[in-house]
Amino acid sequence: MSLVFAGVCSHAPGITGRAARAEPQVRDTFYAKLGEMQQRLEAAKPDALIIVAAEHFANFFMNNMPAYCVGMADAYEGPIEDEEWLAIDRHRVPGNAGLSRRVIQALLADIDVAYAEEWKFDHGIMVPLHFLTPRYDLPVIPVNVNCQGPPLTPLPRAYEFGRALRRACDAQPERIALVGTGGISHWPATPDSGTINEAWDRAFLQRFLANDRAALVSYTDEETLRDAGQGGFEIRTFLTVAGATEGATGELLFYAPIPIFAVGCTVATMRVE
Repeated sequence: MSLVFAGVCSHAPGITGRAARAEPQVRDTFYAKLGEMQQRLEAAKPDALIIVAAEHFANFFMNNMPAYCVGMADAYEGPIEDEEWLAIDRHRVPGNAGLSRRVIQALLADIDVAYAEEWKFDHGIMVPLHFLTPRYDLPVIPVNVNCQGPPLTPLPRAYEFGRALRRACDAQPERIALVGTGGISHWPATPDSGTINEAWDRAFLQRFLANDRAALVSYTDEETLRDAGQGGFEIRTFLTVAGATEGATGELLFYAPIPIFAVGCTVATMRVE
């Protein structure tokens, strides 16, 4: 079939782990919009979900840090973090090794990717799945873009990776959904944790929703670090989705800075044409 759904959302651990400490009205609105995204995802009737995330040294470290890695297993487990801390029970998440292999093979025609037959999911994947696939019954293909350990993949390359991923999806008979997860602005595990640059976030989202490639790839890592923190490097997951939906625009379902969640919280979908 082809790509049938695309969207992005935030994945910070505080979204679930510190839920009780958030302002109830904004938290509940955020959760409701994640629920709306779940409904739209389910309405697309995908056979599998490709989730593009930024892995947080749970599986890959500086001794072996692929720029891009795709999971190729029949099942995964997560969260790797403490269940009580994250407020998400550990689950066995179904995969689809056969579909993964075909997607990887198609990607290799355009871009070099690593693959992993073993992968423990951290909050970067498990927080979105908690809201978007709460029954854990939709096969998942995890994709990691290195957003943690420099040298980082250039932003134009992340966009091109999205374009290649779209071609790989469109070559498959299955109906495939795509979700990118990440920041936007945040300073995790630093004294500035909880700081959010709302103006920067909204300017970035305007570029993302317009799918303005030139504007999206114009950020330098130095500017992003200064204005959006080291967590802002995760815009690469958004650029991947933008590349996969090149020529289409998006709809913002929710954005608000939620300091106790330590991130500008986002829910958006992109039109799939």
